[in-house]
Amino acid sequence: MAHRHQHDPTSMTRQLTTIGLDADDTLWQNEQYYRLTEDHFRGLLADYADGDDVSSRLLDAEKRNLAHYGFGIKGFTLSMIETALEVTDGRAPGHVIGEILSIGRDLLSHPVETMPGVGDVLEALAGDYALVLITKGDLFDQERKLAQSGLGDYFDAVEIVSDKTASTYRRLFSRHAEAPERAMMVGNSLKSDVVPALAVGAWGVFIPHALTWILEHVEKPKDAPRFRELPEIGDLTDLIRSLE
Repeated sequence: MAHRHQHDPTSMTRQLTTIGLDADDTLWQNEQYYRLTEDHFRGLLADYADGDDVSSRLLDAEKRNLAHYGFGIKGFTLSMIETALEVTDGRAPGHVIGEILSIGRDLLSHPVETMPGVGDVLEALAGDYALVLITKGDLFDQERKLAQSGLGDYFDAVEIVSDKTASTYRRLFSRHAEAPERAMMVGNSLKSDVVPALAVGAWGVFIPHALTWILEHVEKPKDAPRFRELPEIGDLTDLIRSLE
């Protein structure tokens, strides 16, 4: 995607030129819909296994399948089907499989609920910094959510990636920010948004969400001068102004 703003060449001398933002559970709600779907899934298999056992097996399936299906709703749906077959010893009724496919499709069409203050923050920053949306998951789903959110015009670039690693940020920030040191990554996942960004010299801003997928949990970084934590995204503008 082409840059909307022609940034002043003197911005090269600034410490920070580019801000990367995560999407799911940073700009808009996401995990809560997965939790509701998982509750429905547990109910479907209530005659075959305890709910906690179903959740445990589903998580194991998701871990196994990440390398095959990647992140997102389609992989989650396939993992639910695999788990249903596992807990029923391959005898899951057709209507159960059909219902799993149905609730997976429902996830792909849930309305977009943006976080409080997101629009104001993006509007305040868009004129002074290059804003880059960096998200992982299903391509169609992420494009749909961005379109429905009404936030797309604030971004200079959108990057939908298979995973978020140090090499991902090195590549993206070298492209969009002249160098990772001139960039900041903002998100609700320490594992995906913060730690790998810090590893390549960028700023990493952690905005915790009440619901974060267990596979995204890692310890907070220690002795990391460029690490910051904020209670909500509405505080991001003041933080960036203070750094400048």
